[in-house]
Amino acid sequence: MRQFLGIFGLLTLLYGCSGAGYLPYAPHALNPSEIHSLVLGASHSSGVPEGLVRAVLMAESAGDPSAVSSAGAQGLMQLMPGTSAGCGIANPFDPVENVSCGSGYLRAMLDRYHNNVALAVAAYNAGPGAVDRYHGVPPYAETQAYVTRVMTAYRDY
Repeated sequence: MRQFLGIFGLLTLLYGCSGAGYLPYAPHALNPSEIHSLVLGASHSSGVPEGLVRAVLMAESAGDPSAVSSAGAQGLMQLMPGTSAGCGIANPFDPVENVSCGSGYLRAMLDRYHNNVALAVAAYNAGPGAVDRYHGVPPYAETQAYVTRVMTAYRDY
């Protein structure tokens, strides 16, 4: 067991997490210039700050356009099928469509919560119903960690 923990610790140091708490890029991630281009375009279209789009994208998928979560979220911005359908996108794994839809949804959350970034990010993760029910960031460990991770990355960008 100690040997396993030692190996795990070494791998953590080698691959490391950035200060934002996520791996900088997944093994199948787009290259940084592709991510920059996608983020820039979506930011201009949606009016969401570029750093916030990038922070959410990296927290969600670490730049891997083929990412699928255990809950069924898909692509770079980890869109749920209903969100993808609401945007009218044909392929949630298409990077341009995915980031455009995710940024539009993030814009809607920012509007809903009067540009309170922490609440918008919490709603992106847990859903607006949970944020409304708790009148703030829901007391879910995953959501609280997610909000901290995204907010830290946003400040770093």
